[in-house]
Amino acid sequence: MTRDITPAGWPATGAVDEAFAEVRASFDRFCLAAGIEALGTMMEADVTAACGPRHGRDAARRAHRWGRTQGRIGFHGGKIEVERPRVRGVDGGEVTIPSWETAAQEDWLGRWAMNLMLINVSTRRFGRAVRLPEGHVPAPPGPGVSKSAASRRFVALSAARLADFMAADLSALDLLVVQIDGLHLGDDLVLVAAIGVDGEGNKHPLALVEGATQNAATVQALLDNLVSRGLDPTVPTLFIADGAKALSKAIRRTFGSAAAIQRCQIHKARNIMERLPKDRVLRQAWELDDADKAEKLIRNLARRLDQQCPGVAASILEGLDEILTVVRLKLPKELRRSLACTNIAENMMGTIRRVTRNAERWRDAGMALRWGAAGMIEANKGFRRLKAHKQLSVLRAALQAHHDRMTIKLVAHVSRAA
Repeated sequence: MTRDITPAGWPATGAVDEAFAEVRASFDRFCLAAGIEALGTMMEADVTAACGPRHGRDAARRAHRWGRTQGRIGFHGGKIEVERPRVRGVDGGEVTIPSWETAAQEDWLGRWAMNLMLINVSTRRFGRAVRLPEGHVPAPPGPGVSKSAASRRFVALSAARLADFMAADLSALDLLVVQIDGLHLGDDLVLVAAIGVDGEGNKHPLALVEGATQNAATVQALLDNLVSRGLDPTVPTLFIADGAKALSKAIRRTFGSAAAIQRCQIHKARNIMERLPKDRVLRQAWELDDADKAEKLIRNLARRLDQQCPGVAASILEGLDEILTVVRLKLPKELRRSLACTNIAENMMGTIRRVTRNAERWRDAGMALRWGAAGMIEANKGFRRLKAHKQLSVLRAALQAHHDRMTIKLVAHVSRAA
């Protein structure tokens, strides 16, 4: 026995009633019909407000009805045709209908295109991704789901998001940590990105610039952008970089020689271990709580390797002060593990690689920036707080003490030189 579950007060009107009878065959079509009817009711209310009741003779009316025409609005990532009324003003000019303008301007198509391309749906398959095969939703010629249309929408929306992303105000962010890392997209194209961690442990994608290499000029452009948007150079901040000398040079030029810079220990270990048999001395040194003992242990390792592998020994000693920054700051071990490497930035770069997987040819730097920014925004959706966020107050105090100590040393050095 089949029981009727239709509510007693259901409005049995035209297209909705007919579509609801076929709901088991196509719920998609039912939603479309209900939405179109609701939009029609709203448009009729707008027309009545402008023209008065149909067949009425209101002398104060501002406009009069002028027939009907076909228009298109977004639905299910494509476009559908909807009949809409037209209204002319008393001066003969076309009068816009607010409800129709709102429906037509809603950028569902751009959002669909952006979302699907970020999850690696190719533009050729866009139509299949937004139309249910059993939905029977009418698609007129040019429904807006072709690969070219999807690509145009992605370009427009990603360009707008890039502009907003690179102009966002950073002055309200209480940033304690800034990580900088690069991503090679081709032989002569590099994206350099910055991500910050605030005092609560929340992560924030900050900026993205392009360059031919990860050189000082490229990094300087990134830092200049951060400062122009509100990052205060006078506030003590921990910078974590992958080890490129250009990064340290640009950071000290912008934030002063007292800036705290931590070179990524994972990058350093990887570069050394590729040229050296497995050796646990580096890991043991980085796990020590005493920076002087850690430095002594590393120097002993370099001295031992000086005869066997002189190149490796020099690499071990290169940037030694920056390798042990988090140890010198006397941070808790759990916090040191989070801040001794660029894993946060690497995670974001991994999302960019996934998002750009279908992009096989980079036409220009603008295209790379749009895709890169889209990937950073996508990565931001999955960010979690820093594991050791409860210990960030220790970092804040340590950075201030380090800044004061280095400032005193610089003043004393200048005084002696004078």
